[in-house]
Amino acid sequence: MRIAIDAMGGDLAPRSVIEGALLYDKELRGKHQLVLLGDQKILEEELAKHHFYNPRNVQLHHTTQIVEMSDQPTFALKNKLDSSLMRGLQLHKDGEVDGVVSAGSTGAQMVGSLFILGRIPGVQRPALGSFFPTEGGVVLMIDVGANVDCKPIHLLQFALMGSIFISHIYGIKNPRVGLLSIGEEKSKGNELVLESYPLMDSHISNFIGNVEGRDIFYGKADVIVTDGFVGNTILKFAESILHVFGSSFKRSLGKNLFSLIGGFMVHHAFKEMRSSFDYQEYGGVPLLGVNGISIICHGRSTAKAIKNAIKVAVNIKEKKVNEHIQQELKTRGL
Repeated sequence: MRIAIDAMGGDLAPRSVIEGALLYDKELRGKHQLVLLGDQKILEEELAKHHFYNPRNVQLHHTTQIVEMSDQPTFALKNKLDSSLMRGLQLHKDGEVDGVVSAGSTGAQMVGSLFILGRIPGVQRPALGSFFPTEGGVVLMIDVGANVDCKPIHLLQFALMGSIFISHIYGIKNPRVGLLSIGEEKSKGNELVLESYPLMDSHISNFIGNVEGRDIFYGKADVIVTDGFVGNTILKFAESILHVFGSSFKRSLGKNLFSLIGGFMVHHAFKEMRSSFDYQEYGGVPLLGVNGISIICHGRSTAKAIKNAIKVAVNIKEKKVNEHIQQELKTRGL
């Protein structure tokens, strides 16, 4: 298997991207081939820092452009086809690689994936999921930004794609699916939620009905479905929680000796909680519904995050997630 990696994408690129690729190669003992895309001179210099002069399972693919975070997605698609991101997607389209991993511009990657790779037959809108920690594990929220305006059929497809992904990749059989709303009663919600409820109730075998915002961290559902506007708002809010909590915790420690002693005693527990919120543990998430494997990583992805994102790409290919999505939609006539 060959996975393309946008080595120039991300706040810490190319250093963290290359470190992540080498970590993966070392951990998997060269089981799969990695293709690093970017300026070859820069990549060779970075690899040399790791005394990696003769890559066998890590190959370089020279590109002349970089998609900047400030670039409009459509501009990048039209004018930066030889960027490390767009060239990786094209290699995937041409069958030269089996998936693409990038920590670069999320918007550009979504647009590029949609127009270069296309959609899985039957999928109306690709969707982006994100993991949230819960009391008993994690929950996948979908969509978190790919689709601001949605129709009920879109939410239904998000639910099916998210269920298939979390079932095959994380082994959660018959995952519980909840519809995000402002109340548990099926009469609560805006027009989109009210129209989506009966559709999901009739097509999702383990649909548990509406869930509220407070249910996200309680682990009431394995998959929570919403539109990209609401999902992205919740995602950005959740990302700030740990930072604010950590800052407040540190300020409290310095007040007196007893606070310092107490802080030392709960240090391990705080580290475990921080780990559950850490995006590095999940690596990256796929843009579900595109006709390929496009893994979107956090812009500040570390080497650990990149390594885990590559694992996600490999697992999706090995578990045939896209084939399962296509077959599920076909079987249901959707």
